[in-house]
Parts: sequence; structure tokens; C-alpha cells
Amino acid sequence: MDKKFEPLFEKVILPNKVELRNKFVLAPLTHVSSNDDGTISDVEIDYIEQRSKDVGLAISAASNVTDLGKAFPGQPSVAHDSNLDGLKRLAEAMKKNGATAIVQIHHGGAKAMPYLTPNGDVVAPSPITLQGDKQHTPSFEKEEHHAREITQEEIEHTIKAFGEATRRVIEAGFDGVEIHGANHYLIHQFVSPYFNRRDDEWGENRLKFPMKVVDEVVNTVKAHADEDFIVGYRFSPEEAETPGITMEITEELVKNLIEKPLDFLHVSLMDIHSKTREGKYQGEERIKLLHQWIDGRMPLIGIGSIFTAEDALEAVESRDVDLIALGREMLLDHNFINKIQNGKADEIISEFDPDREDKHDLPPNLWEQFNKGLYPLPRTDGK
Repeated sequence: MDKKFEPLFEKVILPNKVELRNKFVLAPLTHVSSNDDGTISDVEIDYIEQRSKDVGLAISAASNVTDLGKAFPGQPSVAHDSNLDGLKRLAEAMKKNGATAIVQIHHGGAKAMPYLTPNGDVVAPSPITLQGDKQHTPSFEKEEHHAREITQEEIEHTIKAFGEATRRVIEAGFDGVEIHGANHYLIHQFVSPYFNRRDDEWGENRLKFPMKVVDEVVNTVKAHADEDFIVGYRFSPEEAETPGITMEITEELVKNLIEKPLDFLHVSLMDIHSKTREGKYQGEERIKLLHQWIDGRMPLIGIGSIFTAEDALEAVESRDVDLIALGREMLLDHNFINKIQNGKADEIISEFDPDREDKHDLPPNLWEQFNKGLYPLPRTDGK
């Protein structure tokens, strides 16, 4: 290995004393490959084993905690005890080569797809109508759909569902969970003034729902797991909608989260160097602000358009991130990390090639989505 890449392979110790073998994280990638009932498929096992083999921390695809929260075709489920057998297989595959493996627990909220939910029912913090192809990337629905306001009773049930999902993850043998509070899904929606226009306690304090979810998950871990079980939280720092989440709102969110017994925060970005859109922090790099606000309390995972070994090194050497998540790049080349370790960084595949016979070793459904251009990434055909 070229000596300059050694910082990427330094160990990272989480607040709960768990040691990660390097600074690479497998991002929670939507693979649309689970069985229709949310159970784990054979195709999914092969795919996740390949992409977990070299990372320090592997995060599974977003897994719905209730049937009402299903947002993708082929989405894995952690909503039922009947999911446990498949989840055990998934945990074994992800941990097989030494990675620390966790499940991202998720509820789609307004982004749930009516054709995937019971009776086509969709809930959100406040009533809203969404146009699938404009407000969802990748788009799994082109038709307009309506989400009704979630009731107080359903809010309480959903919070408990995150706890029950965590229990199942523990029983399946995983090392932790990541709470999905990003990308316009339910937890994010409660934080957002665009999605959350309620006039009750859940609207007057838009951070109440995410904090209650965190508390429920943490309490479940205390009741059912060892001290080395990991709990992380993913969030989006800004949104384009008006009025939407601003960096000022995210500052408040982060300062609340770092008071919780979490083991990492994970920011969702398309470009790790992206800059704040507006407000008092306009023009400043989001990742730098976030790292300052976290103030060393827990590691920050950064992600966004890292397609080469040099991209990863630059991010780590900036000292604004503690761990680097690989998303689209790990789909293009699951040997990304291995190639760096073996002095073959120049052989990394950083473009989607629709003519590759091995189809990048992607599950068929995911390869089709790449080929259709549903994910923004470099391509050999220039499309």
C-alpha cells in the first residue's frame, strides 16, 4: 500500500469503546432486492457480503420498522419477529470478514409508497401531497400521492416500533443500529417546518419526535443488549423546501443529539464538500460546521461523491470527518478498499459501465436502476 493512504486504515474507537478496524463505512444503500414481504433474499446476502468484507463499519439498507413505513420496492423489514431468520443470515454475511455490522432502522412517513403499504395508507406529521418523481431520488413512484396527518396514538406506536425493531436487530446478532433521521423520511419530516405544521406538542417542539425515538432505542438497548451495542443517528443538514430545515435548525438538532448516549452521527450529503445554502452560515462547508458543533463528543461519518482513493484521503486529512462512508462508489467497485490496501488504487472502477459483463456485481434490480440513470454518478457512456 502507498504509505500516504495509511491514515484511511487507522482504527477508530467509538464512545462505547467498540473498535473499528479502519475509517471506511459501507453506506446504507437502497438495493431494492429483498423479498416482497420484506424478508431477506439470497441475492441480497451475496451483495451485502461482497460490500461489507473490507469496511470497518457496515450499515444495511434502510429497513422499515412498520408496514406503514415501507418506502421502496424490495425494502428489507424489521417490523415483525418473522423477519428474524433472514436478519440472522444478513448479520452473519455482513460480519463474516470482520466488519462491525449494523441495521439502519427507518420509516418512510410521507415518502412511503401507497402501493407498498396496507390499504395504500400513508402518514406524515401534517397532511401533504407529494409528486413522486419530483420529490424522491431515486423515484419509485411517478404518480401523485397524499399523506394524511399521523395521529397521536400512531406517533406513540411508531416510537415503540423503533424500539421493537432494535430488539429484533439485537436478537439477530447485529452490532448496532443507525436511526434514519435523514433524506425526507418520517423522523426528518418531524424536524422540518415544511413537513411538520402541527400546532400540538409535536409541532411546537419539532425535535421532540426524534429525541423520543432516540430515547426509545437507547432504552431498548439497555434492556436487551450489552454495553458494546452501537447506536448512531443519520441526518440531513439542509433541505431545499421553503420553509425547510436550515443549518441553524441542524445546529440545534446536533447539540441535542450530542447530549444523548450515541456512538456516532452520520450526515447525508451528495457532496462531502457542499456548502450551506443560506442563512448566517451561507457559503460555509456543512461538514466543517457539523464537526465543530459535535466538538469531539462522538465520531462524524461523512459521505458524498467519494469515487477515488484520493477523494477519501482528502476528506480524512481535512480533519472534518472521522469516518468515510462509501455509497455509490462501493456499488461500482466492491474491491475499492482492497485495491488501496494492495497498491492498486489506480485500478479502482469509478464509472458506471452499462456494457460490463459482470454488471459491477450488482443485484439485477439495482443494476437496472443504475442503467436507467436513477442515481447520479459518473458513466462511461456520458449519459
